[in-house]
Amino acid sequence: MTEEAGKISKEELSEFMFLQYTSALINSGMQYLGKIMNSSTGKIEKNLEASQGIIELLSMLKEKTKGNLSDVEEKIISDGIANLQLNYADEVNRAEKEKQPEEKKQ
Repeated sequence: MTEEAGKISKEELSEFMFLQYTSALINSGMQYLGKIMNSSTGKIEKNLEASQGIIELLSMLKEKTKGNLSDVEEKIISDGIANLQLNYADEVNRAEKEKQPEEKKQ
């Protein structure tokens, strides 16, 4: 096996790094939605404002890279945004439902 066989191309490295970055953002968004545990604190924490910021950041990144993404990159970022948006809407609706009984008591 030659030394060249073990090397990856600049394009492959770039795709790997893009996927790693977008996956980290998606995981952060899910963490802010309270869907996965914060690995630093060991707790489930919600921050809907921060999750909305992640969705907006990923949407901007997708728009700015339009036409320059591989099929895999396009699928990961699109699916990630859609998943975050659906979970965000679910959490907002849940928060509204939890708020309604409190408003009726007052």
